Amino acid sequence: MATTSPPSPPASPAPRGPLPPPVRSSRPSGAGRLLAGGSLALVVLIVAYLVFAGGGGANYKLELNEAGQLVRGDQVQVGGVPVGSVKDIELTKDFKAVITFHVAGSLTPLHAGTVAQIRVPSLSSVANRYIALFPGPNSAPALPPGSTLPSSATREVVDLDKLFNVFTPATRRGLQELIQGSAEQYAGAGPAFGKTTELFSPSFAATDHLFAELVRDQPVFTNFLVESAKAVTTIGARSEQLTDLVGNADTTFAAIGSQQENLARALRQLPVTLRQGSRTFVGLVPTLAALTQLVNASKPTSQPLTALFSRLRPLVITATPVVHNFSLATSRPGPNNDLTDFFRALPGLARALSSASPASVTALRESVPISAFFGPYTPDLTGLLRTFGQAGAYYDANGHYARVTPVFPDFKLGANNNLTPASAQQALETLKAGQLRRCPGGATAPAADGSSPFTDNGMLSCNPLETP
Repeated sequence: MATTSPPSPPASPAPRGPLPPPVRSSRPSGAGRLLAGGSLALVVLIVAYLVFAGGGGANYKLELNEAGQLVRGDQVQVGGVPVGSVKDIELTKDFKAVITFHVAGSLTPLHAGTVAQIRVPSLSSVANRYIALFPGPNSAPALPPGSTLPSSATREVVDLDKLFNVFTPATRRGLQELIQGSAEQYAGAGPAFGKTTELFSPSFAATDHLFAELVRDQPVFTNFLVESAKAVTTIGARSEQLTDLVGNADTTFAAIGSQQENLARALRQLPVTLRQGSRTFVGLVPTLAALTQLVNASKPTSQPLTALFSRLRPLVITATPVVHNFSLATSRPGPNNDLTDFFRALPGLARALSSASPASVTALRESVPISAFFGPYTPDLTGLLRTFGQAGAYYDANGHYARVTPVFPDFKLGANNNLTPASAQQALETLKAGQLRRCPGGATAPAADGSSPFTDNGMLSCNPLETP
């Protein structure tokens, strides 16, 4: 396919020679004025032709399935040099795009074999398309202006979406996630990347120096390559073990990856843990010093402690069977043979008794309000039944006391703290009668802590004021 060079700039006008000296005349003639006006008009016509004629050229047409986002004014290039522009874009009845473009006069007429292709120089914009022309050989028939290039001579732009349509939906989705993830990963990394590029040159220099050092001692480098080959051969002979290792490592990393949330939580807590550990280690120094003092102070007692342990050993040996028997009594292998099974059977026994004797259960429940009255007086009743006349209530500092105790006050405290003989009437002055609703613990003076007399928060039908 023949190519053409870009149009050359118009030749500069030939330099003019020196002008003859002007003829001085006192008054120009009429023929001179007419000649000057005609020259000026000719110059104006030439300039207007150059401006409005556009340097000649011709229009041609392309018929494509789609315009490829071309717009009016887009360039027409040959070998990267602009030679024209897009003049018009029309839509046919069968929904095809007819593109009219203008070509400069230096390339016209186009010849058969000319190929036109829509190209995209970059993806930075949607309006940066242009038409690349590949002119046919000059020996081919010329194409008249206004003719349409055949469909075999046109190439549509390869859109990025068409490229992506080659992939399956799953692949496109994965590529989209990869691009989005890369954008999120490298967001804001431009300044850092710029600084990194500044280090490329010294990095390449260091790499060149490294390789120079590697090949400087050729025998040693050759020996290194040979030994590396042997190592790789040995590893290759263990391919099954290596495969198992990689598989197990993959399983391990998969298990670690499944705990990613826990690992992230642990990493977030790690600084706090390290700070706490630092404070703990700081406080550990005086603790170790105090522990050293404790050990030094405990050394004198180590010998008596050793003697204690030696004497304790027979006790432990003797107690071991007892503890073992107690353990067996509490929990023995097998069903229904220990205290645990016994206590587990008690709820069933209670349910059985409830269903076996409902009348007894009802009587017991109804007697609770009656018998509950005697509950707080249990110590009094127990003392009455155990040692009547000695302890009818709680024990006191003297050993015991009774609700009814004979009093024989032969003396009374008189003036100047002197004991004087008391009469029978004076002996009965301190006695109280009619106290029939004493509370439990009311047979003696109330305790300082308020624990007696006992009223059960006012639930008992007794009088706490009836006290000795």
